[in-house]
This record gives sequence, C-alpha cells and structure tokens, in this order.
Amino acid sequence: MPDNASSAAAGAARSSASASSDWERSALEKLLFSTLKEQRRARHWRIFFRSAWLVVLVALVWLGFSRAAPSADKLGPHTAVVQIRGEIAYGADASAEYIIGSMKTALQDEDTKGLVLLINSPGGSPVQAGLIVDAIKRMRTKYNKPIYAVAEESCTSAAYYIASVADQIFVDKASLVGSVGVLMDGFGFTGLMDKLGIERRLLVSGENKGFLDSFSPMNSDQRAHAQEMLDQIHQQFIDVVKTGRGDRLKLDTPGLFSGLFWTGQRAVDIGLADQLGSVDSVARDVIKAKDLVDYTRRDNMAERLAKKFGAAFAEVTVHTLSTMPALH
Repeated sequence: MPDNASSAAAGAARSSASASSDWERSALEKLLFSTLKEQRRARHWRIFFRSAWLVVLVALVWLGFSRAAPSADKLGPHTAVVQIRGEIAYGADASAEYIIGSMKTALQDEDTKGLVLLINSPGGSPVQAGLIVDAIKRMRTKYNKPIYAVAEESCTSAAYYIASVADQIFVDKASLVGSVGVLMDGFGFTGLMDKLGIERRLLVSGENKGFLDSFSPMNSDQRAHAQEMLDQIHQQFIDVVKTGRGDRLKLDTPGLFSGLFWTGQRAVDIGLADQLGSVDSVARDVIKAKDLVDYTRRDNMAERLAKKFGAAFAEVTVHTLSTMPALH
C-alpha cells in the first residue's frame, strides 16, 4: 500500500511538472509571436512613412518644374489677365503672394500689351490688398504698361481698394461696386454665461491682453481703441481711393465713403467706375489686343494632391500614434 501511494504521488508530481512545462512553453510561444507581430507592424509603418515622404518629395519636385509661365512658346501680342476671385487673404487664391507673382509674370512678357485684373471678390484683408496696391503702382511705372480693372459680380471693400488704383475701372451694369469701409466683427457671450452660471477663467499679463475675447466684457477704453484703429484703416482706404480716382469721383455723393455699395451703372455715375465693359471689350477696344492670356497663379494638380495628402497623412499619423502600443 505505501508503494502504491508513493507511485501515485510521483505520478502527480510528474503531471504537475509536465503541466507547468506546457504552460511555460505556451507563454513563451505567445510572447515570441507577439514580439514578432509587433516587429512586423513596426516594419510596415516604417515602410509606409518612407513611402509617404517619397510621394511628397516627388510631388514637390513635380511642382517645382511644373510652375511656369502659361507657355514657353511665343504668344504674340495679347492682353494679359490676372483673376482676383474670392476672399483676399493670406494663403487664399487671391493672396498678395499669388496676385503679385501673376502680375509680374504677365507684365514681364514682351508681348503683353496691357493687363486686366478680372475681379469678382467681396473683399478681405486690408493688408493683403495694400500689398497688391503697392505692387500695381510699382509695376505700372517699371513696365510702362496699362493696368485695368474689370468687375464681374462683386468688386467691394478690399477688392475695390485694389481696383481704385487701376488706370480705369470697367463694370457690368449690375455689378456691386464700392463699400469703402472697414469692419471688425465678433460675438460676446458674457450675458449668456451669466444666465447659465458659467464663470470665465482668463488669466492675462497686461490688463488689455484679453482684449476682444468673446467671453469677456469690453470696456469703454477698449472699444475706443478698436474704433481708433478702424478709423485709421478707413482713412487709409479713403486716401487710396481719392488718389487713384482723382477728379472722376463725385465727392458730394451721400455716403460715398460710408461703406455703402452701388450697382455698376450707378458706380459709373458717381465716379467709382469709368464705364461699362467686359474683359473682352477692354482687350478688343481699349488695349487693342483681343487675344487673352490668363496668367493667374493657381495650385496645380501636384499642389492640390500634396495638400490633400498632407491632411490625410497628418490624420493617419495621429491615429497611428494613438493606437500603437506604449511602454509603461
């Protein structure tokens, strides 16, 4: 009987040792496969990121070689066109960088007999518009070629700021023209916050650092300061228009510099524009070069793909970094 008990105990010990060995082997296998899987995943992401940067590099190289004048061939006598469409703002299609570069390319062409700024814009940044205005004045003198503005649906605010320094302004009878004024807008939520019992915790160094914060009240001194800045920019706008339009302006027109805008027909009557016309009629009858060549700088296919890829790449990168395992 003792021998049987001893044998049973020995068998149980062997079984326990075997089970322990199997568990350890299984754990080691799982750990090994997990490590290999993580290494494989890391290798795939390295390949992805390298490929992504290669695509970006190829796109940038293509972009560098593809951005050029409209054609390398001789164009013959023509009217150059640069379009100012949409909001005039930094980084937009109607930014000073794009418009000035387009104008320079157009006026440098010896076959360009005149430049038309084809405008369809509600306005935008006075800074960007001011840069374009300065460039128009400088280039007109340097290249000794006429620069005309042609308004389509809208030529108001900062867009009219630009047009006012052109040699002449042509409009459609139903165009919207003018709006010589400046605005600064925003929202104030202080009353609503009080009703909801919400406390704004804004810490600043400098008593006016939170100036124009939507969740903080504006005191009378801050309001006066903002109005002073707007008045200064408005006066700059008025001075440019007066200088550019000269004696053609009917200064006795009520509300001329109040921010009002008028139809193209009325704009001609009060001197904000010169006459009715289109880009074709200006090219044919004024510049005497009916062939049109568009020099407007636009994002080409490579740039659009690069921007879209950049946004998608950033999104994938953030998602990847947030899902990859971390060490603790």
